[in-house]
Amino acid sequence: MSGRVIPGRTSDLLTLQVAGALWAGLTADSAVPTASTVLVSPLGSAQTGYVLLGSHVVMAVKANDGRWSISESEVRRAAAGLRAVKMDPQDLVRIGPFGGVPKLEHSEAALLGWRRRIVGELQRPDPPEQVVQDGDDRAVHLAGIDWHRVLTQQSHDRTGQTWWLPRAVVRLLDAAEHVERRWLQTGQKSSKAAEVIRPRSPHRQIHTTENLQATKPDHPTVPLRPYNEELKGLLYSVLSRKPNTSRKVAEWICVLCRKAPATVLDHCHEHGYVRAPLCQSCNTQERPDHLYPNDIRVTDRYTRLFTTHATEWLSHWHRCPGCRTRTTLPLPHLAAWTAYVACRPLRPTHRDTHSSRGRKPCGTLRAAWTGSHHTPHTCQLTVTVDFCPSGEHRDLAKVPYRQATEQFRIWLAETAPTVAAAAGPDRVDDLPTQFRPVIPETSDKDLGLF
Repeated sequence: MSGRVIPGRTSDLLTLQVAGALWAGLTADSAVPTASTVLVSPLGSAQTGYVLLGSHVVMAVKANDGRWSISESEVRRAAAGLRAVKMDPQDLVRIGPFGGVPKLEHSEAALLGWRRRIVGELQRPDPPEQVVQDGDDRAVHLAGIDWHRVLTQQSHDRTGQTWWLPRAVVRLLDAAEHVERRWLQTGQKSSKAAEVIRPRSPHRQIHTTENLQATKPDHPTVPLRPYNEELKGLLYSVLSRKPNTSRKVAEWICVLCRKAPATVLDHCHEHGYVRAPLCQSCNTQERPDHLYPNDIRVTDRYTRLFTTHATEWLSHWHRCPGCRTRTTLPLPHLAAWTAYVACRPLRPTHRDTHSSRGRKPCGTLRAAWTGSHHTPHTCQLTVTVDFCPSGEHRDLAKVPYRQATEQFRIWLAETAPTVAAAAGPDRVDDLPTQFRPVIPETSDKDLGLF
């Protein structure tokens, strides 16, 4: 039986127009939306010798007539990888803004700094739809993903406008950015080695299939390795000033999801110690949603952090020697735990007309505090319900800091006994001896253990 003939095809190679149509057809039913013009738009251009399709880098081949082509099998493999991604549109990650107007990178790379690219496009005077009409798909897709279709905008009086993407899309873009960075680093090393070994022939314009397979970026020369507490007890302020720290962090896999490459060093802001390398998605999930420096909103994502994935997250937070020795959490996380767990019986409910369960928690929880962990006798947590039909900004409870920590110790022993067994002031054998050490203190002073 003869195969179907595809116009513009030579062996396994497809022109960009044909490959783009194939990509759109193969990913039409994927949970993550894709763009149809990914390979012919400026951001999908093959002029750099490769194109990004999802989290895959596909090499481009230039023919004698100047046209670029890519492998059909690579397009199909990238599409299969994207179709396998499951996306929960309700599981959102905030991507910005986190400060002033972001500075876009002047780079030929398509994804490096993808968060700054998206926020930069959203903060342009022209809306993304107008930019698309003007012929610039740069505002629509990254690595073939049409992020604009799954972007969520939230507006609050206090926080202003924020932008959110589904966690699956964030992890996919993080993985694509990591693969692209490795690709560029490998390409730079290969080009330098080629210049040393032999001069480049000016007549060599076509890359063979063997070369494409040998330099395939999906098999990096240095695979990601698990984190084995190499940075235990070290201060973030010291590591952040050392050169090549970010490059070394990218060699680890995220300790929480164990899927994406690590991009940041998560650390305790109260004691300054490094916890572990995380991907951007898990680091965002760990970060409290601050309204003000001493005021956070307790969102639904804390359901996992304190219920189904409690042991994993508690173990991660207790990688900080200060939190582990004091058997507590950093103040923002302790406030969130107090609001979500300790004050759960106090939260009002109302009838749920869309569910058979009858009632559902009302409003949005907010936790604020006065004072700090350095003065526990004056520190107090206030739990409030916002957007409650029975009365907005309703105070549920005012919990002293010491009472909250005692309740947390009891809950920790019941919920995660292995974590509780490794905590406490008598577990000081492995404490660091550097600046700001956490030491046992037997007196009744407020600064005990700090």
